Amino acid sequence: MSNAGSSEGSIDVSRFMTGERPDGTSDFVMQQTMIRVKDPERSLEFYCDVLGFKLVMFREFPQWNFNVYFVAPVDSADIPEGDADAQWNYCMKLPGCIEVTWNYGSEKEEGMVYNTGNGDSTGTGDGSSVKGGFGHLGITVPDVYEACERFKKMGCTFTKTPNSGGMKGLAFIKDPDGYLVEILPQGPMITKPVDCDGIEADGGDGYKDNSK
Repeated sequence: MSNAGSSEGSIDVSRFMTGERPDGTSDFVMQQTMIRVKDPERSLEFYCDVLGFKLVMFREFPQWNFNVYFVAPVDSADIPEGDADAQWNYCMKLPGCIEVTWNYGSEKEEGMVYNTGNGDSTGTGDGSSVKGGFGHLGITVPDVYEACERFKKMGCTFTKTPNSGGMKGLAFIKDPDGYLVEILPQGPMITKPVDCDGIEADGGDGYKDNSK
């Protein structure tokens, strides 16, 4: 891939925003991101009770010692009831699912089990941090500040509240395994005078690269 004609830190992406989708791809769906988790019940509580997703479909594979749980931000009424095949068909056409994968026995391990990709030393032989490629999941909400007030009351761990850091009006929380979830607005990036941690809009540190 060539960057010919681009300036430092910028490439010409205009062609990727125009024209028809390539032949044979018009019905492709960005259906899932898969994450491995230590304790499936804790993860389902986070994604369903905290983020408001619903369990769309699950499959258990005891012969291979793992289960998968597909969660997505949908209404329960839209999920086919009591029909495993219909749930599969619904799920496989649903954009933006998270496939929560539980490998049996991980819940019995001490401490964190999976590396999140963000300056994380979990699973490394020498205890050094990995500069990972995976960054975060993300949701959008009508009001980032109100959502973060709710997350704080529910005991969520923040790595960035809306007014901290150099980029204002967005936040990051952690799921039970330490994966980051970005909280973005569904409209303009606005700021409010004080956020859920009492940080003023002109406070906070600068930008931090979480991969390091």
